[in-house]
Amino acid sequence: MSDDNELVLEGRGPIVVARLNRPEARNALTPSLLGAIGRAAVEADADPESRVLVITGTGDRAFCAGMDLRAFAAGGDDVFAGDPDAMTNYWRLLRGDLSIPVVGAANGAAVGGGLELLLGCDIVVASTDARFGFPEIQRGLFPAGRGTLLATRVPTAFALELTLTGDLITADRAHEIGLVNAVVPAAEVMTAALAYADRLAANAPLGLAAIKELVHLGVKDPERWETRAVELQQAVFASEDAKEGATAFIEQRAPVWRGR
Repeated sequence: MSDDNELVLEGRGPIVVARLNRPEARNALTPSLLGAIGRAAVEADADPESRVLVITGTGDRAFCAGMDLRAFAAGGDDVFAGDPDAMTNYWRLLRGDLSIPVVGAANGAAVGGGLELLLGCDIVVASTDARFGFPEIQRGLFPAGRGTLLATRVPTAFALELTLTGDLITADRAHEIGLVNAVVPAAEVMTAALAYADRLAANAPLGLAAIKELVHLGVKDPERWETRAVELQQAVFASEDAKEGATAFIEQRAPVWRGR
């Protein structure tokens, strides 16, 4: 385990857990925390022993309250000033550009930039006590960290409602509109998130990376999807892991993936 105060990292076999650790500020995002999250994400993605990244927060009040407004006021609108790699790394996570799956464990409220961070996750488990929303419009701002792409995750009508009103919704409502995958009691959020992570980590990493890339491309760039789907099919279906999957099925044993 490593701990840089604002972000705590823990390895659980092939699963990396990154926990936002500013409970006194409802885990609000500072420039240094953004940088730490970005670094942790790209390092997990580059590590062949890591199969899944889980992101959660400390405490039961909030997953993440969004941008720390004091840090915003002190630093202006360039929260990544002086650390250009932080922006690149963090936006890779938000864009869904990591090859490994990312599971979000929303232990509490996720608003503003906190909800945008969750939108960078592939699967989200939420506490029954969690609330979600983009209150930026009520402060004269708008969701600038890809929150206005919410309609790629939920129906347009709901995306407009959340971003234009700034109102918060319950976890159950978030589940109804497809914003989160599961809602569980607060005490069970990490257990449920790790159960998802275990199921993902048990699958072939090349296949996981291909599926994640193609699903995102299908939403963002259907034309590019056509070409990339052919490329990935040729690569993945000819891989050692594909042969191992078939062999393990015939031999009725668990496959041993090598990521090649």
